[in-house]
Amino acid sequence: MNQNDTNRISRKASSRPGFWQDLLAPFALQRKGASVPRPVLGRAGMGRFVTAPIPKGARPALMTGMGTIYPYGEWPNSYYAQVREAYLHNAVAQRAVRLVAEGVAALKIETCADNADALALVKATTAGQHLLENAAMYLLLHGNAFIQVLTDAAGDPVELFALRPERMGVELDARGWIRNYKYTLNGQTAPLRRHDAQGRTLLIHIKTAHPVDDHFGLGALGAAMGAIASHNAAAKWNKHLLDNMARPSGALVYEPGEAGATLSEEQFNRLRTEIDSHFSGPSNAARPLLLEGGLKWQALSLSPADMDFNNLKAAAAREIALAFGVPPVLLGLPGDATYSNYREASRALYRSTILPMANKLLHAIAEGLEGWWPEVKFRVDVDDLSALADDREKLWASVSAATFLTPDEKRAMLGLGPGSDELTENLEEQN
Repeated sequence: MNQNDTNRISRKASSRPGFWQDLLAPFALQRKGASVPRPVLGRAGMGRFVTAPIPKGARPALMTGMGTIYPYGEWPNSYYAQVREAYLHNAVAQRAVRLVAEGVAALKIETCADNADALALVKATTAGQHLLENAAMYLLLHGNAFIQVLTDAAGDPVELFALRPERMGVELDARGWIRNYKYTLNGQTAPLRRHDAQGRTLLIHIKTAHPVDDHFGLGALGAAMGAIASHNAAAKWNKHLLDNMARPSGALVYEPGEAGATLSEEQFNRLRTEIDSHFSGPSNAARPLLLEGGLKWQALSLSPADMDFNNLKAAAAREIALAFGVPPVLLGLPGDATYSNYREASRALYRSTILPMANKLLHAIAEGLEGWWPEVKFRVDVDDLSALADDREKLWASVSAATFLTPDEKRAMLGLGPGSDELTENLEEQN
């Protein structure tokens, strides 16, 4: 079939009544209660697109793409290498991640008395790991947290375990929607069911928003790798500089008595071997060099601007803290480390990073446990946070000063239940 035949068939198909309506139907806005399919979604990076006809009422087609691996240049672009450079080798990145993860784990979680067993599962330590701490760490670094619900012979949950997200994969149906998950370790892949026979959740997947991925979330590690690579490079440069007495090596200048005379090849090789073996490295620093006739040592030095790596490291450290949602002052960076700034930074850390992540994790866990505990809800007791004490004090003062509210309305605004009749009468007398 040549190009003319193809164009003729395309024109014939497009002239069919209802052709354009059928083609554009998946992209139309879905009205509430209508049977119009949702729009087709895709996942950038791999160049695979679903072109099969979309059945009426079917879910949109999804695709597998890049995940959390991004080509960022001269620094590592795989998750394993990024974790090694950031969390294992960079003090700023490790401290930022631990501030958030340990902050989430230290929160006081509450629920109603009927769901005490569910709360015990969340607080329990499994295989030495704290559920919320590990889940928060994975969510921050990888963008995904997978929590497996382990059940007993009767089908009741006994443990919640946070799986390593880089070991997780997806098993898709013909239209790209997740059918099941799979766990790969040492080349062995095991399928993980999403639900049991009663439809109860066995695997909870929590992910951050990702603009070009339908299946996995976007972690902060990739965005921070540029600053982490700069910070690590500056630390290595300073280390090598200190090994060399904070100055570059000098130059050996040959000044022969006769014009145009040079060292023989044998003399040059012997001199280079002697310098490499006896005068190089930190153990030989400041060792005197014995020169023969015609050789002169010319010392070199760095300018103050060349040696000013403190500003570079500080700028990179601030960018690392920004990527992980931690105020730089909490990481001990110089410049703004005052008590008032530290207090405001602690409040900002909880308000903008720790509490939103904790609420995201707790909501997803509660949703996954609804098959055993219907309408279970978890909430963070913000009254227990010393970093937010000033905010709570202002709220209590403003609510207490509101004379147009009843005592029970005031208690409801403060997140408290109705008080006793005696307490209510006392509060009314004070108002």
